[in-house]
Amino acid sequence: MAESVVLPGAAGDLVGQLALPPGAELGDAAVILCHGFPAGPRGALGSGEGYAELAEHIADETGAAVLTFRFRGCGESKGDFSLSGWIDDLGVAIDWLTATRDVAQVGVAGFSAGGAVALCRAAKDKRVRSVAGFAVPTTFDAWSQDPRKFLDRCRELGVVRHKNFPEDITTWAADFLDNSPRKAISLMGRRQVLLVHGQDDDQVPVTAARELMAAGGEMGMIDVRVLFGAVHRLRDDPRAIAILVGWASRLGPHKSDSE
Repeated sequence: MAESVVLPGAAGDLVGQLALPPGAELGDAAVILCHGFPAGPRGALGSGEGYAELAEHIADETGAAVLTFRFRGCGESKGDFSLSGWIDDLGVAIDWLTATRDVAQVGVAGFSAGGAVALCRAAKDKRVRSVAGFAVPTTFDAWSQDPRKFLDRCRELGVVRHKNFPEDITTWAADFLDNSPRKAISLMGRRQVLLVHGQDDDQVPVTAARELMAAGGEMGMIDVRVLFGAVHRLRDDPRAIAILVGWASRLGPHKSDSE
């Protein structure tokens, strides 16, 4: 069972879907599923495609409620891409769950940049009790190397739609250095982090998972899974989806962080 939702984002409405398991009520914990940065021929219009079906699959398999939505600039969601804006959008999704559905804690799963955003949000939002990141980069530094070229690429993809955005490209680009998954994971404390990476990922090297694990310290709360022969797009790998389902199944309303 699924219902369409509209989240009131700061840059405009964010369009999403809430998947509920058949016959189940929404408990005090839920999962949020985050898509990555636009890619492919359809660019921003295609971002997040297939995530609604994945959310329903997770809900059916685990009994967890699963919210997925399009970040600003993607799909039918309003606004233009900024990294801090995406991190804020995830906060809006958490706010919506806590305010309208009485959810107290969430687990956030994301692919590539979506997983990186999940870590950055979790670093400053204690309502995120667990993060599952798939093919997550360690930094956004590559986007900052040539901001104007990257902005042009964002316009081509359609994730930046308005000619007068951003007002200040220097401030817009500073986001990429100020927000770091590597720094964020060090602030997770004893909250659990699952990192899944393809051994043959040619976009984000598998060493990124090991670097993030090292940055997380020695709390023993970071689980790294490397999938033999897998490439960057883990959403198409049934092994990765099975791991995601297993992670989501442990987010029941009465689970403790010590389990």
